[in-house]
Amino acid sequence: MLAVSLHPTLTAGPEEWLNRVRAGRSDDPVTHVERIPARPGVLVDWPSWTPPALRDAFAARGVTRPWAHQVAAAEAAHSGRSVVVATGTASGKSLAYQLPTLTALLSDPRAIALYLSPTKALAADQLRGLLDLADGVRPALYDGDTPDTERDWVRAHSRLVLTNPDMLHRGILPRHDAWASFFRRLRFVVVDECHAYRGVFGSHVAHVLRRLRRICARYRSTPVFVLASATVASPSSSGAALIGGPVQAVTEDGSPRGATTFALWEPPVSPFVGPRGAPARRTATAEAADLLADLVSVGARTLAFVRSRRGAEAVALGAKRALAEAVPELVDQVDAYRAGYLADDRRELEAALRSGTLRGLASTNALELGVDVTGLDAVVLTGYPGRLASLWQQAGRAGRGSRDALAVLVARDDPLDSYLVHHPSAVFGRPVEATVLDPSNPYVLGPQLACAAAELPLTEADLPLFGGPPARAALDALVEQGVLRRRPAGWYWTSRGRPDADLRGTGGEPVSIVEASTGRLLGTVDAGSAPSSVHTGAVHLHRGETFVVEELDLEHLVALVHRAEPDWYTQSQDVTDLSVVSVSESLSFDGVELCFGTVDVTNQVVSYQRKRIATGEVIDEQPLDLPSQLLRTRAVWYTMTDSILELASVVDDVGGAAHAAEHAAIGLLPLVASCDRWDIGGLSTASHQDTGLATVFVYDGHPGGAGFAERGFAAADEWLTATRDAISACECAAGCPSCVHSPKCGNGNDPLDKAGAIRLLTAVVDRVRRGRAEQSSFGHQVGGQRPL
Repeated sequence: MLAVSLHPTLTAGPEEWLNRVRAGRSDDPVTHVERIPARPGVLVDWPSWTPPALRDAFAARGVTRPWAHQVAAAEAAHSGRSVVVATGTASGKSLAYQLPTLTALLSDPRAIALYLSPTKALAADQLRGLLDLADGVRPALYDGDTPDTERDWVRAHSRLVLTNPDMLHRGILPRHDAWASFFRRLRFVVVDECHAYRGVFGSHVAHVLRRLRRICARYRSTPVFVLASATVASPSSSGAALIGGPVQAVTEDGSPRGATTFALWEPPVSPFVGPRGAPARRTATAEAADLLADLVSVGARTLAFVRSRRGAEAVALGAKRALAEAVPELVDQVDAYRAGYLADDRRELEAALRSGTLRGLASTNALELGVDVTGLDAVVLTGYPGRLASLWQQAGRAGRGSRDALAVLVARDDPLDSYLVHHPSAVFGRPVEATVLDPSNPYVLGPQLACAAAELPLTEADLPLFGGPPARAALDALVEQGVLRRRPAGWYWTSRGRPDADLRGTGGEPVSIVEASTGRLLGTVDAGSAPSSVHTGAVHLHRGETFVVEELDLEHLVALVHRAEPDWYTQSQDVTDLSVVSVSESLSFDGVELCFGTVDVTNQVVSYQRKRIATGEVIDEQPLDLPSQLLRTRAVWYTMTDSILELASVVDDVGGAAHAAEHAAIGLLPLVASCDRWDIGGLSTASHQDTGLATVFVYDGHPGGAGFAERGFAAADEWLTATRDAISACECAAGCPSCVHSPKCGNGNDPLDKAGAIRLLTAVVDRVRRGRAEQSSFGHQVGGQRPL
């Protein structure tokens, strides 16, 4: 139900929009309003080396003089130094790379540049901005959507090729002989939105860029790298880790920025109850749908970011339903956008958003990056996106330039979200995170070295580029497996099949989603996530249409669906088993042992729940028969002796207390690590078979690990203290989704002991803090590799 039902009026501003959408609600959902002041811009003169034709082209767009940071980055690149420009959203980072790159291409008719972006949408958007800037450059896309008939032309004639790391990895580097002229003349490599390359994906991309540098050296070129990033901590070291070489950072933002009104919003408590009678709040997706409809109805062009593909569809559908009741003429001005759509659908939505035909859009983070969506007034964040860098990137989509903006963070029923909306200093008073990646991860390094050897035999001289000793160890393993052959001149690919590395950890080829009655292809989903998202009986949403999955055929990689309009959605349930492989580091704290190491996690989706859309109420649970999946990864865990359990008075319900502590710890790890709860998993037990003690595990949800658990180990005192405090601060009696309930618990959130978890974590935190204090004075003994 719309809180307001007004026709659009463009005279209002962010404060008035916020007041209108708060009006009519019995309980004010806003817990805090932060007012971020406007910032003036700093203009400077064009560099003396800028070609007059390029100045004229920018002037035709209204850019008569550049911002200070644009010139600082351009000067570094023009002088031959790799550079990262790390400034805020909509600060004009594109011009910072365009200026030196296009100058080189205009000055030297043989010069070539390569542009890399993490998404096809961003590359297509950049292409539109390049077409009228420089004659003779012939910029062109080369990605999975490029027809085969056009690819030869791009390779032969384009002097600025726009692509993505996946295509560079799969389609360009393996065929470097066909691209020999391109690599020989390559002067600049632009890596846009480089903060997106983190975790396992970022580690893979780091090696793809090292392979690119190696291929360029083969053809006697040494391109300059220009990286563009949202504001991140340590951009110079992050950029250097990504490309494998020194990078100069430009961080002083010279662009102007309008004022932003930023509201923290907690949905009201629902009249319905959750598992075990726990109170449940109204879902963030339902609240965001109403907010999107409210803001569109009062004239604010609004983008709602949603955590999942299904959630984006649900928010758009809910907003349309609300508008249909109050302002039906606006229904067609709201839509959804997400990965998995066909290329034509994506381009159509992007064009409608730019033109203003769409006034409201619900999107996954596919639109978080620098796609030009000028003219937006408001952004709704449906749940904390897991990283402060992402939060500011998403919030910055509105109010581009000097326009004032409204941003609203709607809390999910989740421990971290609940913590943040009641602790605004954790949002507005903290520096953003550094980019976390680990190129030495053996699950990344091995496949990437195999790809490199297939492109050109690896030599001793190549090892420093790929990490030195870890690279040699990985090569020895590949030789033992028969993947590579060692010769006096180096390591050679054995030609057994085609080497590959799964950059995005998607679990293989995508599963096609097909309407059974018509054969219409609706889109795709990653094979690795298919058992949990498009299993038989699952609800699938596509651009406002609702479907139910008839059958998931993993052998033939297809999910057959039929149209339906259920008043429920589905949530998969799974079971997990974990075994410890080895301990890399361990710290003992008087009855508590904190460990970090390698584990094997076996997971199987065994059923799904049907839940009411409006309330989240569980209707029933249906069994599934799907294969199990094995994940070798890295984990942080702590064990507790009987003395700790007695001190915490949880001897009679160790399982419930540990289970509740595990759930909350998963929810709060993103406070200290660059992840969100869906990147990690956990397991707790009163007595684990490998430790013999009560144990709580939290593990990375990526093969080989992604650095998240390691960060939890390093910041255990801060992490576990925040976990205990978040549970203690929750007003519920026995546990709820805002503290210890998990939306992905395979055991249906049973057993859970909230009070026991507080006492248990208090005992653990007390021991860890005292131990850390002693370490600061005397150091500590770190355990080596201890296979179990």
